[in-house]
This record gives sequence, structure tokens and C-alpha cells, in this order.
Amino acid sequence: MTTTKDIHGDAPLTRTAAHTILTTGYTLSTGPGVAATVSYVRDGDRHVIVDPGMVAGRDRILGPLAELGLGPDDITDVVLSHHHPDNTMNVGLFGRARVHDHKAVYENDQWTDRDAEGYELAPSLRLIRTPGHSAEDITLLAGTAEGVVAFVGDLWWRPNGPVADPVAPDQALLRSSRLRVLAAADIIVPGHGPAFPADDTAPR
Repeated sequence: MTTTKDIHGDAPLTRTAAHTILTTGYTLSTGPGVAATVSYVRDGDRHVIVDPGMVAGRDRILGPLAELGLGPDDITDVVLSHHHPDNTMNVGLFGRARVHDHKAVYENDQWTDRDAEGYELAPSLRLIRTPGHSAEDITLLAGTAEGVVAFVGDLWWRPNGPVADPVAPDQALLRSSRLRVLAAADIIVPGHGPAFPADDTAPR
């Protein structure tokens, strides 16, 4: 698939990745209940989990992963979009993985500083900084046969936004990061809901 967005500087140069949403998250406004959207991304020999956060039970992550023929020890990398507990709660399931955040890579007892901006996990997997929901937010851009998929954490909670993030310290910065993602991506995977198209219907 070729789109006009493919020429944008943030988009990965190749389209060899594939992804599966393991569990679709939610937020309930009428009572307790929050779950992260947890995703699996593969590119070559890299097996990546994005935002292994709060879920009703760990089987919501491990069950769909097993259906793909994978166990926790097969995961090579975990990407944390930011450090809020609802997006990180189950990172310990993947004890052999390298863990990536906005400033470093963590593996066993090794902490390696590096800026996430432009960091490539694999030829089709690139991190960019997208602050707004928090100062540390990052997005994983995956080049797939269907286009560029952006795993954005809580830059968007769900397809309808919220347009104004009630916990964002800087709404203008949030909007700037959203526009950057929309310029590069074809599909957005939000922090607590199903994927949606990166088109004119996406909240700004």
C-alpha cells in the first residue's frame, strides 16, 4: 500500500512489520474499570509488546499471544508509551525483553540511556517523541503492508478522543503531537480503545 503519507520524514522506510491487538482497552466513566489496549508487533526477529498495562486478567494478554504461537519468553522488546500504571502494570510478564521508554533501554541489570526520538527497533519500527498526555509520551510507528500504524498510548484514549485530555498539562502540545502522528500514520491504536483511521475524523 502506498499513500501520500509515506513520504513524511517520520514514517519508517520499510513496510515489513505486522501487528495484532491482543486486547482492546476501555475506560468506564460511570464507575471503576480501566484497561489498556495491548498490542503485539513483529518485524523480522523482533517480537514487540506495546503498553502491557492494566487488564481484567493476565489471560487477556497471554491468551491471544498463545494463539499466535508465542509465550512471554518469546517477546524481545516491550515499548512503554509513558509511565502511567494503567499502561505499564504487566511489564513484568516479559522478563527476557528489552524495555523501551522515552529516554532509555532497560535489559536485565543494564540501563542504557538514549533518546527515543528517531530510534529504530527494526527497519520498520521507529519511535518518536509525542508529548502531551504527559511529558514523556512516545509513539511507535510500524510500517506494515496496510500502511503506517501508530501505537500512541494516551495521546488519544479512544477513537473519540477525548478532544481535550483532562490530564494533559498542555493542550497545545497535545494537539501538536497529534498532528505530527496524523501526518505520518494511516492507522492509530489508542491507549484505551480500538484502532481507528488517521484521517479527518480523528480528534485534534
